[in-house]
Amino acid sequence: MAQDQLPQSAHGRPSPRTALERLSAGADRAIRITHTEHLPPRVGRHASWPEGVRPEVVAAIRAAGIDRPWEHQALAAEHALRGESVVVATGTASGKSLAYLAPVLSALLPEPRGAGGAGGAADGDRDSGSVAADGPIGGSGGAGSAGSAAGTVAAVGRGRVRVPAQGGRGPTALYLAPTKALAADQRRAVSALAAPLGHAVRPAVYDGDTPYEEREWVRRHGTYVLTNPDMLHRGILPGHARWSSFLRGLRYVVIDECHTYRGVFGSHVAQVLRRLRRICARYGADPVFLLASATSADPGQAAARLTGVPVAEVTEDTSPRGEVAFALWEPPLTELSGEHGAPVRRTATAECAELLTDLVLQGVRTVAFVRSRRGAELVALIAQERLAEIDSSLPQRVAAYRGGYLPDERRALERDLHSGRLLGLASTSALELGVDVSGLDAVLLAGYPGTRASLWQQAGRAGRSAQGALAVMVGRDDPLDTYLVHHPEAIFERPVESTVLDPDNPYVLAPHLCAAAAELPLTEDDLALFGPEAAGLVAQLEKRGLLRRRASGWYWTRRERAADLTDIRGEGGTPIQVVEAGTGRLLGTVDASSAHTTVHEGAVHLHQGRTYLVRRLDLEDSVALVERADPPFSTMARDTTDIRVLSTDIDEPWGDARIHFGSVEVTHQVVSYLRRRLLTGEVLGEAKLDLPPRTLRTRAVWWTVTDDQLDTAGIHPEELPGALHAAEHASIGLLPLFATCDRWDIGGVSIPLHADTGLPTVFVYDGHPGGAGFAERAFHTARSWLAATREAIASCECDHGCPSCVQSPKCGNGNDPLDKAASVRLLDCLLASAKEPDPRP
Repeated sequence: MAQDQLPQSAHGRPSPRTALERLSAGADRAIRITHTEHLPPRVGRHASWPEGVRPEVVAAIRAAGIDRPWEHQALAAEHALRGESVVVATGTASGKSLAYLAPVLSALLPEPRGAGGAGGAADGDRDSGSVAADGPIGGSGGAGSAGSAAGTVAAVGRGRVRVPAQGGRGPTALYLAPTKALAADQRRAVSALAAPLGHAVRPAVYDGDTPYEEREWVRRHGTYVLTNPDMLHRGILPGHARWSSFLRGLRYVVIDECHTYRGVFGSHVAQVLRRLRRICARYGADPVFLLASATSADPGQAAARLTGVPVAEVTEDTSPRGEVAFALWEPPLTELSGEHGAPVRRTATAECAELLTDLVLQGVRTVAFVRSRRGAELVALIAQERLAEIDSSLPQRVAAYRGGYLPDERRALERDLHSGRLLGLASTSALELGVDVSGLDAVLLAGYPGTRASLWQQAGRAGRSAQGALAVMVGRDDPLDTYLVHHPEAIFERPVESTVLDPDNPYVLAPHLCAAAAELPLTEDDLALFGPEAAGLVAQLEKRGLLRRRASGWYWTRRERAADLTDIRGEGGTPIQVVEAGTGRLLGTVDASSAHTTVHEGAVHLHQGRTYLVRRLDLEDSVALVERADPPFSTMARDTTDIRVLSTDIDEPWGDARIHFGSVEVTHQVVSYLRRRLLTGEVLGEAKLDLPPRTLRTRAVWWTVTDDQLDTAGIHPEELPGALHAAEHASIGLLPLFATCDRWDIGGVSIPLHADTGLPTVFVYDGHPGGAGFAERAFHTARSWLAATREAIASCECDHGCPSCVQSPKCGNGNDPLDKAASVRLLDCLLASAKEPDPRP
């Protein structure tokens, strides 16, 4: 089919049911669908804007085609105008942006002459130079101007904008997004909405891609600054004196996609926000926090923990929704065998590439979400090759989108997506977060994304204009995905998870106390803001010579920047630069924490559809040298792990067994990598690696059983290592169903006789220094978690264990030994007297 024959209009594309019927045509395809859920359409409920929303803003919203708000939008705006922090936790495409933009834009407008204020948080001093003027907001950076005749003109990007003569700006607002793409998309949306309001509203992006010549303009004249927590941490707060007029007028802080701030990253962001509140107080400001979240459990409590202030919640979604057809899809078993003769399913990557190809041929605009950067590249590459066999013009309609691209590459892909030039996109979660991709018809998920919140967020990318949508989750060959495709109630009948974060983690808190002291001397009164652990940590930092106490407080003592002590993404270390050996060209970067597993010597690296082999990893210079290659395999690293108990915080008896939660020290080392055939996953070989060990102090949950229990369960000594090992693998695979984590956020160790416990022991630990809250969540949901683990193993159709139940793709011991049958008896024995510990988050 030629490109110009592809149906492009909404009425020309197949309905979700029709598209799914075509995908599942044929007996071999139909049996891959294990369940189809049809979510009925929902009728919306309107309300009126609260009185404090300015008439000019209401008129601008109407000019954008929106006559009245949905009830949840009006309710959220009402909280904001009363000066109450609020989180809107509703579904994708429910209009959360408008819920916070209405009060924000009302606050940014100058007061009408003779008016006493717009009400609520919109009150405040206004700069006389910031008068409204007609005309569009100018500048490629989204920055406009206040149209004073005596103003100065500054060049910003491709445009020129007028700025106030007096240099003031009146009220301001700060917008925080977890990704650059989302901030750029929001800037476009705000610029379009605010165009009728004149130049008092001057949205401007301030991130790592902002040219240096534009940054000074943003600092001096932007009224709605869109940035990310990283830039707030490294740029704005350390240089707060240059931002004084902006911070002095700060009325609102918008935190978009706040459900993504979980684990270590969320804990870091929580402390960055406390530093922001402290600096704002220095300039006399007390901003109201407006948060937008995917549907989640206890969003108000999670938002309060993130910001440190009380937060009201709005959770009833009153927007309309089209019908959604949601299918669960299990790839077929292949004729190949994996480790130890285990059956192997077709990979989710290959299956998604095939489905993406079929949907593009139907003219169905589709995004495929893939778990890894490499996987996203591979899905796009395979789809392009298959489309090229049909029509040489079609491969250009498909692309990959992921983090790690250079800014120009990323911006070009975003433009092509918005313009509709792209029909198919394979993306990592970088596109999950709120970027407006209206017009998509279908979403493919190559595996469970780790949380139900992310699953619904990704599925909601399609049908964003209230039209019907198709979502297909393709199960990977692992315990969790296999469990979910055969237990649809775990997806469709359970509430989404609560967000897990731990701002009091000393590994997180300590560097932020140093950064705060470098911004302003840290006083006794400040410590309460940073939590109950702050006082003890400050004393330790003083003892280590990082802080010095004087009469006015604690001061940062070093020459280096305190903000550089930590990477708030929890990645740590200098990013590894991926450089093409023959040309010296920089292809991109890889996080230091994942370098051992992703760019080790011999690893396959994908970039923009091109395949490279890593020839050398230089950890000292933080460089991975790569060469173009086209190997018929992918690579996967393996590591070995040792663990020792440092302290036990809580334990619970389960009959003679016990379950514990506490601190551990983990030593792990990448020792080898597997070469797997593309598409089939068949193991072609294993190569040894010589990389240094790494030590991690973190938090863990662990359980022990006694010899008497093993005798009762009929587990013989020679079966014990395989039983423990299999139970460990499966429990790691199932934990993301109970804690907002990814399988790769956690690790595990099983030992038939552990030196510290003196008993057979299984450990599951957080893969981040100081912990991330996942192991604690595992402890408090242990009975449900381990019961699901037992069910996943027992219900698997294999005989001796396979990737769908007890084999792990990252096992450093080659998945040996594993004893599937004995692991079921072991878990039965453990759960016989189990009780659920105190169900705290």
